[in-house]
Amino acid sequence: MKAFLLTLAALVLLSQVTSGSAEKCWNLRGSCREKCIKNEKLYIFCTSGKLCCLKPKFQPNMLQRSVQF
Repeated sequence: MKAFLLTLAALVLLSQVTSGSAEKCWNLRGSCREKCIKNEKLYIFCTSGKLCCLKPKFQPNMLQRSVQF
């Protein structure tokens, strides 16, 4: 009975461990997640529908250039 309870407890603990996201995005610099962590920002969506979370230093510069004619 002790072995059964120990095995059950181990399985419950292992199921609670959250593994890192294996799916990468934006030239392998971002991670696909359900929710971005504190120091990350959403840039695009992943093919799985999750958010592509990037650290600010990896986000492309979005400056608009003025067009002169």
